[in-house]
Amino acid sequence: MSEQSRRPRGPAKPYRRPQKDPVRILAFEALRAVDERDAYANLVLPPLLRKARDKGDFDARDAALATELVYGTLRRQGTYDAVIAACVDRPLREVDPPVLDVLSLGAHQLLGTRIPTHAAVSASVELARVVLGDGRAKFVNAVLRKVAQHDLQGWIEKVAPPYDDDPEDHLAVVHSHPRWVVSALWDSLGGGRAGIEELLAADNERPEVTLVARPGRATTGELLREDAAEPGRWSPYAVRLAEGGEPGAVEAVREGRAGVQDEGSQLVALALANAPLDGSDARWLDGCAGPGGKAALLAALAAERGATLLASEKLPHRAGLVARALHGNPGPYQVITADGTRPPWRPGSFDRVLMDVPCTGLGALRRRPEARWRRRPEDLDSFAPLQRGLLRTALDSVRVGGIVGYATCSPHLAETRAVVADVLKQRPETELIDARPLLPALPALGEGPDVQLWPHLHGTDAMYLALIRRTG
Repeated sequence: MSEQSRRPRGPAKPYRRPQKDPVRILAFEALRAVDERDAYANLVLPPLLRKARDKGDFDARDAALATELVYGTLRRQGTYDAVIAACVDRPLREVDPPVLDVLSLGAHQLLGTRIPTHAAVSASVELARVVLGDGRAKFVNAVLRKVAQHDLQGWIEKVAPPYDDDPEDHLAVVHSHPRWVVSALWDSLGGGRAGIEELLAADNERPEVTLVARPGRATTGELLREDAAEPGRWSPYAVRLAEGGEPGAVEAVREGRAGVQDEGSQLVALALANAPLDGSDARWLDGCAGPGGKAALLAALAAERGATLLASEKLPHRAGLVARALHGNPGPYQVITADGTRPPWRPGSFDRVLMDVPCTGLGALRRRPEARWRRRPEDLDSFAPLQRGLLRTALDSVRVGGIVGYATCSPHLAETRAVVADVLKQRPETELIDARPLLPALPALGEGPDVQLWPHLHGTDAMYLALIRRTG
């Protein structure tokens, strides 16, 4: 018998069950859904929160923390990946995705919140024990203790290349955007370090909740009676809710008389509706209407003028969302399911046409932070033919003298000015009209005639709009 085996053994350490933390378990489940199913957090998180509240597990503070953990982790994923990569002994691609999600949640608590270090580490290790098991919880503990050795600025100095050596990679790590997105946004802004840093920082801010009072159905005065509601900055129909404001608690929103809609989206619809027009103004078209926010505002504006809106959407389930948004509109309207590149209506049928085309969504990264990690440069090639085809359809669909609005929630030049220039080069019977006078309160609208909105300059999504008149 060995010397070691003759030594008396101490009492075995009793097994301690891991402590289940409903907030962090829910945040982990949301991140897994985003990773595994390519879901969007803004669609996954609300039902998870409702279920937790219904079970009695959550109060308002719990919901706020869970929301911050999910969105904060997604927004800063690129930065946290660089930090975690410096703390593990293998490439990140070899770390199991569920383990990486727990590590990212822990990194956000350590580097992006005011949660004390010991609490952030211990809560993350307990989460790992619940969802991963004791073995991998030890790995999580070891890595997060390394992460805790520096604050965020200290880590950025270690893992980001100096700006002078590689400006784009520096900004990509510091502001948590893929390098190609940094490059594309920089090109769209026209250069300069200050502007791109402000834009990337704005993409990582929590966006305000903005409501729209649909004309003839609700007023801003009614919405402003809500707690902590403030007037919008630019749109006469906009009302902003303070942080933590719950749209579902607003009666007009529940009844469909108002909706949640970014001011940039409202401004695009308003600019098209207010563009000067000679002759008939009775038939309007929204050719890519889903999910229905712009269509609902356009339909309400059309009703005030005795005009009719046709809202067309290719995908049946999105057409259903459009129908729901327009239900109760005070004037006549129609919702159809149709392919905008092969339209069922006759050419020249409409006085005003909006084509808010499918795109990469790089203008809404504040609201869908995970989109920045899913998109690839090659996605631009897949959208390009569709965007051009839909703009051609819009120009065919409008009468001579009528107005087309080409819009997209992306500032990428390949999805904005390049599309408009390519199509109009083949359509001499068209002319660009200056959209800037139709947004008179907004600063920094550039040289025109088209308009690009920006989160850091206007507090909106990065919506693009070109207004085109058919002249022959």
